[in-house]
Amino acid sequence: MPQTELPTPIPAELPPGIDEVDARLVDRLQQSLPLIERPFADMGAELGISEEQVLHRLQRLLSRGVLSRFGPLFHIERAGGQFILAAMTVPEARIAEVTALVNALPEVAHNYQREHTMNMWLVIAGETPAAAWAACEQIEALTGLPLHAFPKEREYFMGLYMPLLTQTCVSRARPGQERPATALTDFDRSLITATQAGLPLTPQPYDTIAVLLGTTGEAVRTRLGELQESGVVRRIAAVPNYYRLGYVANGMSVWDVDDAEVDRLGEIIGSQPAVSHCYRRARKPGIWRYNLFAMLHGRSREEVLAQAALLAELLGPACKAHEVLFCSGILKKTGLRLR
Repeated sequence: MPQTELPTPIPAELPPGIDEVDARLVDRLQQSLPLIERPFADMGAELGISEEQVLHRLQRLLSRGVLSRFGPLFHIERAGGQFILAAMTVPEARIAEVTALVNALPEVAHNYQREHTMNMWLVIAGETPAAAWAACEQIEALTGLPLHAFPKEREYFMGLYMPLLTQTCVSRARPGQERPATALTDFDRSLITATQAGLPLTPQPYDTIAVLLGTTGEAVRTRLGELQESGVVRRIAAVPNYYRLGYVANGMSVWDVDDAEVDRLGEIIGSQPAVSHCYRRARKPGIWRYNLFAMLHGRSREEVLAQAALLAELLGPACKAHEVLFCSGILKKTGLRLR
């Protein structure tokens, strides 16, 4: 999503071990890496530090877990694939066992433990819908536990950004008309496989990838740009570990909204600065009543609950019930992995 940095800093206490230069770098890395030959030199010039310092600090931020990963963020649905949010009720005594079983599957992109009867929430990513649903069946077979799937029906907003020093205005415009999915070529699959764990931290990362693929840096940059234009790559950027940045409260707010009103209201909820992800998802009668999901992040539970209260006011009488499922543990967060 397009981002425009505002010049006014917001008050923030930096997390331990992060200095002001780190903080400026983290804020900048969450936006987008340019598709040029030496992008880290360009970023360093922007921040007033050297290319070598950018790479050194980025490596340290990744190794310390301040950033989860850095590289292309893939939207596999734009290439005909599917993401599925799913949940299980896992007995406490089996949490470690089940976590090991499900995390071993490359289709499990995220795994969060949440404070709810359904206490394990997974994001399953497949290159095709059939692959994603097959992974759901495999999880049930491996664990012997029911897996409840809540496929996305509509996206209202997706743009996680967690600033340390600067307030960034993220475009929250309504998504445009759906374009035909982009069919992945063999080169695309090789490019995704080579970058899905992150970009190499070298002065010329696209050229480093090109050597692996037997092509040129220009060809890699050109195709990544085309994949960004088609939406298969959302952006090339850092994924923050929100706990390490001081956003220690993560709440998945879920809402039972009148089906006739949910699209109109979902667009309003997705436009709120506190919301990083907002989707309409399928209900599951008798098991799950909620059809609107909005992710909230804050520096305390009280802050997240205050955000949810504001959303409740916006939804008004069209909302019959809601809950906030707080995260109690990040069990896996790798993003898309093609087999």
